[in-house]
Amino acid sequence: MSTMKEQPIEQLDMKRSSYHLIIDGERRESVSGETFTTVNPATGEEIARVSKGTIEDAELAVEAARQAFDHGKWRHFPVNKRSRILNKIAGIMRARFNELVELEILDTGKSLAAAQGQVMQAIEDFEFYAGAVVSHRGSVNAMPGAFQNHTEHEPIGVCAQIIPWNYPLMMAAWKVAPAIAVGCSIIVKPASLTPLTAIVLGEICLEAGVPAGVVNIVPGSGQDVGNYLVEHKKVNKVAFTGSTPVGRKIMEKASSTLKRVTLELGGKSPSLVFADADLEAAVDGSLFGIFYNSGQSCEARSRIYVQDNIYDDFMRMFIEKTRKLKLGNPFLKETHVGAIINEDQLNVIDGFVQSAVREGATVETGGQKAVVSGYENGYWYEPTILTNVTQDMEAVKEEIFGPVVTVMKFKDEKEAVRLANDSEYGLGSAIWTKDHARATRVSKQIEAGIVMVNCPFSAFPGTPFGGYKQSGFGRELCVETLDLYCETKSIVAYYGSKPLNPLGI
Repeated sequence: MSTMKEQPIEQLDMKRSSYHLIIDGERRESVSGETFTTVNPATGEEIARVSKGTIEDAELAVEAARQAFDHGKWRHFPVNKRSRILNKIAGIMRARFNELVELEILDTGKSLAAAQGQVMQAIEDFEFYAGAVVSHRGSVNAMPGAFQNHTEHEPIGVCAQIIPWNYPLMMAAWKVAPAIAVGCSIIVKPASLTPLTAIVLGEICLEAGVPAGVVNIVPGSGQDVGNYLVEHKKVNKVAFTGSTPVGRKIMEKASSTLKRVTLELGGKSPSLVFADADLEAAVDGSLFGIFYNSGQSCEARSRIYVQDNIYDDFMRMFIEKTRKLKLGNPFLKETHVGAIINEDQLNVIDGFVQSAVREGATVETGGQKAVVSGYENGYWYEPTILTNVTQDMEAVKEEIFGPVVTVMKFKDEKEAVRLANDSEYGLGSAIWTKDHARATRVSKQIEAGIVMVNCPFSAFPGTPFGGYKQSGFGRELCVETLDLYCETKSIVAYYGSKPLNPLGI
């Protein structure tokens, strides 16, 4: 096994042809020596070789994290010192902003604007938690007589964090920042399709002063590395973002050791456009809600419901603007929609569209794989609008995870709420109306963790992100997330002058 210790992490070139595991503060090849290739979805070309983590590597990472937590200094650092290091991580990321954006585009095929926004939020996540953790205190509770009670937050221990492929760096930041802020040690398993920026983030953490063993990065298969971490007795918590079926399996496996679990899962988010909405704003927000990140977002507003008396006007504008969206070179500012992550997902998307057409849906625009000049070997799908759909169609019920939206009419507020809640998912939702009273009423009735009122954006550092129903549980990106990486200890004390003798003996 090669540890490559002779090459300091802070001197590494981010745009390189090979990437390795990070275990106990060192860049390492995998125990097996195996590697896998990461591919640019926009071109189909190889980007780099990545060391493929195995169960043996996962065990080394767990032991390093356990040692760092049980016997290391990180959890005992004064909170202000951990805060300074989180801010230093953010500072290094800012200094390398353009490199991180470039690497994220190459690894995912997403557009420049999308990558820039996501890298910036990843930076701001570390800045947010650097501030939030300083005021993350326990409480003093009222007690009778000479009794006193206060609570303390203690880091939960070793955490396994499983990152999805659609937002590789941003999702890593959502999990890494709060976990290390409170003093946990972590093992990050990035998605095999998009591991590069997560690996670089691990290197940046070490450069910023995070001690060896606190942050470990082990790319590898979910079947091997992921399952091993979920079931490991020395791992105290699992945080997972991904599909609902996989989330169920993780919850089941984690139950054998009663691990704490946070699950941010799938979605089929509705957008309700009422007759009194600012129509242009609703159209523009709906475009962003489904076609941003090529529709590969868990909270994509993939079901649009429009009040019947403005339906025709909305559709005319929505179709017209959708047809103006540009696919192409992800590095150009004028590109709106990037590539699909791989051929398998491309086929899944097309399968949903063709199924809907067979069931009677109408394709208003798009509806097929796209051929992009100069990027013929990449994976692209046309922004697609489906109408004449029904609630029982798979395209309306299931998460497509691509640039495909269904549009239906509703008559009144009651029907709009019923249609919006007619889903096993409950992650995001949007309401478009100028009536503040209606916005409040409908917001309270929507069964979703996030409600966007006259706004296309779902996530800012400090805003809770998570879902109801089959969209998982736990909230990320907010102050409350710190609690998910802590145990709360209650300390009850008696300071009376008279000794206690409750049994009267």
